[in-house]
Amino acid sequence: MAEKQKIQRATRYARPVVTRSRLMLETASELVGGDGWPYKQTLVQVREQGTAEWSLSFFASDSPEGIWEVGEKRADFAIINPAAPATLAFRGTGPFKQPLPLRAVTVIPSLDRIGFAVSKRTGLTSLLAIREKRYPLRVSMRGHLTHSVHLFIREVLVAAGFTLEEIGQWGGEVRYDDRVANGPKRMEALASGRIDAIFDEALSTWGNEALNSGMRFLPLDDPLLERLDAMGFRRAAITRMQCSKLDQDVTSLDFSGWMVFTRDDISHEIVRETGFPGRAKARSRSTACAGIRLKVLSKSLSTRRQHNTGASAAI
Repeated sequence: MAEKQKIQRATRYARPVVTRSRLMLETASELVGGDGWPYKQTLVQVREQGTAEWSLSFFASDSPEGIWEVGEKRADFAIINPAAPATLAFRGTGPFKQPLPLRAVTVIPSLDRIGFAVSKRTGLTSLLAIREKRYPLRVSMRGHLTHSVHLFIREVLVAAGFTLEEIGQWGGEVRYDDRVANGPKRMEALASGRIDAIFDEALSTWGNEALNSGMRFLPLDDPLLERLDAMGFRRAAITRMQCSKLDQDVTSLDFSGWMVFTRDDISHEIVRETGFPGRAKARSRSTACAGIRLKVLSKSLSTRRQHNTGASAAI
C-alpha cells in the first residue's frame, strides 16, 4: 500500500521540466539501443530552466573527436574507445599540437589489441619491412573514417617512417571497407587475393579467420615501440587470449578501455554528481573484462585547482 501511495504522489507532483527532459532522454536511449537505428552517437546538453547558456555537455563516441570537444570546452564529459588517444592529448603528442588539460573519470574495461596482419605470400615479417622493401601492399582499412583505429594506424606508420599515401605511391592500394575486419566484404577480398593486408582492432572477431587464411601479424620492434611509448601508446602483446590460433605472442599496441574523461576545470562535486564510476561498473561486461580490474580514478593525481575546482585523475 505504501508503495502504491508513493507512486501516486510521484505521478501527482510530477515536475513538467523533468518530464519533458526525461521523455527526450529516454526516447534517445531507446533509439540508440535499437539494432535497426543507424544513429548511435549522442550529444546531450543540460542547463537550468530559464537560462540561455548550456551548463554541461556530454558527448558519446568511439572517435578522438570527443578529445577536442572536451579540450576546447565544447563538451564537458566524453567517452572514447580506446583510452590511449587521451594520453597522447594529455602529453601533446601525435595529432595533438599542445597538451590538453584532460582528466580521467573512470574506465569501462575492455581487452583488445591493434593488429597489422599481412598475407604470408608477401614475405613480410615485420612492419618496418614494408618501408624497407617499399612493398606495394594492398591494405583493407575500417570504413568508419572517424574511428580511433585510424589515429593509431597513422601514428604507428609515421613512427615507422612511412605513410599510407606512400604505400599507394609504391604501387599498392589502401581501401576502406565496411564494418570490422570479419565483415564479409573484407574476408571475401582476402580469400580472392584482392587484398593482402588488414590493419584493424577487435582481433577476437577476425584474428583466427585471418590466421586460417594464411596471414600473420607483424610485430613491432623495440626501437619503434620506444618511440610509441614516448608518445603515450602502451605496448602489449597479441596473445592466444585474442587469437587462439597464434603460434606465439606478437608485440603490438594496447587498444583497451572505454574511458570517460573531462577537463581539469570541472569540479569534483560535478564529477561525483554524475555517478560515472558506478554507472561504468554496472555496464562492465565480463566477456570484455577478461581479468582487467575496473579502474575508478576518483582522486586527482594533480593538486591543481582553480577557484576551488578541479577534476578527477590526470591521465
